[in-house]
Amino acid sequence: MQTLKSWVIAWSLVLLTAQFGFAAGFGIYEWSARGNALGGATVGRADDPSALATNPAGITQLDGLQVLGGFTAIHPVLDLKTDGKWYSSDKDSLWIPPHFFATWKVNDRYSIGLGTFSRFGLGSVFDEDWGGRYNSYEAIIESMSINPNVAVKVTDKLSAAFGVEAMYLNFSKKQKFSLAPYSSNPDGDLKLEADGWGYGFNMALHYQPCDYAKIGLSYRSPVTMKVNGDAEFSTPDWIYAYPGVPGVAFTDTSASGTVTLPDSFSFGVAIYPLERLSVEVGAVYTLWSKYDELKINYGDAVVLKPGVGLVDQTVQEKNWDDVWRFNIGVEYAALDWLDLRVGYVYDQSPLQDDTIDYMVPANDRHLLNGGLGFHWDSWVVDVNYTYLMIMDRDIDARAADYVREGEIDNADAHMVGLSIGYKF
Repeated sequence: MQTLKSWVIAWSLVLLTAQFGFAAGFGIYEWSARGNALGGATVGRADDPSALATNPAGITQLDGLQVLGGFTAIHPVLDLKTDGKWYSSDKDSLWIPPHFFATWKVNDRYSIGLGTFSRFGLGSVFDEDWGGRYNSYEAIIESMSINPNVAVKVTDKLSAAFGVEAMYLNFSKKQKFSLAPYSSNPDGDLKLEADGWGYGFNMALHYQPCDYAKIGLSYRSPVTMKVNGDAEFSTPDWIYAYPGVPGVAFTDTSASGTVTLPDSFSFGVAIYPLERLSVEVGAVYTLWSKYDELKINYGDAVVLKPGVGLVDQTVQEKNWDDVWRFNIGVEYAALDWLDLRVGYVYDQSPLQDDTIDYMVPANDRHLLNGGLGFHWDSWVVDVNYTYLMIMDRDIDARAADYVREGEIDNADAHMVGLSIGYKF
């Protein structure tokens, strides 16, 4: 297990350098360049190795041994107004979640596959002196899933799959603290860093009722993540002179937490009206209501808020909503070696007005996608471009969580994806 963990951490550090992730909540759906170009409308198609992430039952359609790997480069920008002043997220941010898939058709009935991809992640990075710094000025979640699957062809038209998932997650957060917030006194600094493993499973069905239609249904279970790490404090001397603050306050200590990441259902119907043309419509329903709170336990009692005293646990209510993600993707084989692709996604935000914060400042979003697929001999090269728009949103003040009244504006992202595949 230690070797496996080391491999995942190394892979994540090399390729998963998150700075600002725009997602519904903090879900990630960028699992292949072809899938990106089609807006993720590949649950019904499920006809390349990336089906391991969307609908692994479809890998029974793939012959021999096939591999597919690549990344999506994401460059996001967000403007946020609070206290009458505009702040921008890190304009140099670049997020590069990777993906790799391998499938093998054992015989006419059984197929197996292994996928490594990221299902959850976010990054919100602002200047450390910005107006919302007491809530968060940097928050990063990185994850990597290892997901083996077995698929069986139940009949000539119906396939089923079952898989298990091991997910590694790393969480870090930085925020300022003070017993006299927004005063002229220097702020203290708190850095949380924790990581851990969680486990889940997935099931899927793929049905082809006729030559011109395919239907897919996939389910991924919730994953309970238990993370352990450290809380490090950088405390200005003046705080220790504050009445009622003992000298043992704000000492570095251990930190731990448990969070349940949500389960989801994916559905897609692909239609082939012409030999070279396919259209798929689909939806993903994610039960974000399982993310009801963010609880952090400290090994030693520490002071975090004025008037609270010494505490060894903090709890932030989340109470997110269950939401839908709708997509449509069109693919046309223009030439024997060239495919043209377009897609659209409407993604609902699960964040409620009374619990939204600056760790995940987001709203409903639209994604416009396009891409090309090149294939010759045993090689496949897919590229895509996506423009993502987040709708503007007002944030109400919540003094208890140091969330000041704010406004989200000009939030968008540019994404470029590349996948390379080979059929042995």
